[in-house]
Amino acid sequence: MALAAILPMTVMAADGKASCGIKVKITAGGQVLTATFQDNATSRALAALFPLTVPMMDLYSRELVYRFAQPLPAEQKTTSGYDVGDIVYWAPRHSFVIMYAQNGERISELQKVGRIDSGVEKLANVGDIHVLFELMPP
Repeated sequence: MALAAILPMTVMAADGKASCGIKVKITAGGQVLTATFQDNATSRALAALFPLTVPMMDLYSRELVYRFAQPLPAEQKTTSGYDVGDIVYWAPRHSFVIMYAQNGERISELQKVGRIDSGVEKLANVGDIHVLFELMPP
């Protein structure tokens, strides 16, 4: 199935309202989570690589990180804070990041990718781990 045929798709947010997004299944150490990626150039570039298994480093007791060798498109990067459960791309180090804890930091050149729908606490302090990202069927 072509990627264009399933992106973007309409999903139901937790508040019951329909929103556009890319539904993603995330598997890490036996834990299965779902996420909703925003429809932007970074998310589409990532989704085009799925299924994708990457070794993610557990950094700063707040995030799982994978650094791509080459940059991804990041047309909407800003300096901002983040929420627990955010999935982001930090452009300076080509870093694909799942934020599982909060320290109040504001981060420059941050591109929002999406959010874990629920259960992000399962990723807290798991250590370095291989994580599989897959598109969910429409």
